[in-house]
Amino acid sequence: MTQNKALAVITALDRPIQVDILALPGSSLLSLSSLAEPLRAANRQTGRMVFDWRFVSLDGQAPLTSSGIAWPVSAGHDPSRRMDVFAVVAGFGAARLTDRKLIAHVYRAARNASLVLGIESGAWLLARAGLLDEHCAATHWEDFEDFASAFPHVDLRPDRYVMDGRFITTSGASPTFDMAVDLIGRILGRPLALDVASSFVHDQPRAAGDPQVNAMLGDARHDPRLVRAVRIMETHLDAPLSIAAIAKRVSMSTRGLEQLFTRQIGQTPGAYFLSLRLAAARRLVDDTRLSMTDIASRTGFSSQPALSRAFRLHYGLPPSDSRRARLGS
Repeated sequence: MTQNKALAVITALDRPIQVDILALPGSSLLSLSSLAEPLRAANRQTGRMVFDWRFVSLDGQAPLTSSGIAWPVSAGHDPSRRMDVFAVVAGFGAARLTDRKLIAHVYRAARNASLVLGIESGAWLLARAGLLDEHCAATHWEDFEDFASAFPHVDLRPDRYVMDGRFITTSGASPTFDMAVDLIGRILGRPLALDVASSFVHDQPRAAGDPQVNAMLGDARHDPRLVRAVRIMETHLDAPLSIAAIAKRVSMSTRGLEQLFTRQIGQTPGAYFLSLRLAAARRLVDDTRLSMTDIASRTGFSSQPALSRAFRLHYGLPPSDSRRARLGS
């Protein structure tokens, strides 16, 4: 079943969408809540129970999260139970979860669900069960190389989250929240999804294909000067600083910063800064109703035509066409 078919089946239900969230030991509190809270907010915004979600564990006992806090669950998980959405949440130590009974449990549960989510390190369990072979997937940037080596038949992407067929995988807590909002939008419509995001004062959800910052930086995370330079860029999207000014702030020469960027991420700092601004512009184009003039101002372009030229060159279509395509889908 493809994702479109799975979503069509789920959307057409005349009852609440049943969601089982399997919390494994070592899961992040933030990842668990980032999945559940948007579903709760969607119920609140619609005034009815659209999502009937519950937390479950393997044995019915509260699993210890990565912070050492026990996460309450409703019951032990029955993998033979038919489910609309099955989500497996894992965090630290997921690479070591190799117990055959656990893998068989995840495999059986996934086979009995219309839509399957691997949250943060949950993709490890799905991949180990063979469910992600020949599929695209995401995982946390810290696990990227290990995951790629362990599962060569999975098309691993450095994205925040990936939707491929009936499988959705996320790379961390924040991407999980954005994915949940996206999923709500696909089921209930974009306006409702934006209302859900706004209820958490989360006014600019990031897209699935947006890069994980540290995955983009690669080994650059070991060089604090480049990391600081990127953070400066991210906080000056609306009023871009010159590369010389950024270099001065990180105590480097302009030439030295250019060499550092080129060596570690394969782009000049100017090109990287422009890509950040255009990614932000695309999010605003696709996910808000702001005018193109306002979007240009928020992303550091001198005018709407300047934004349109840069956008078309980078993405192959003008921003107005991108917005129409998003609304059409």
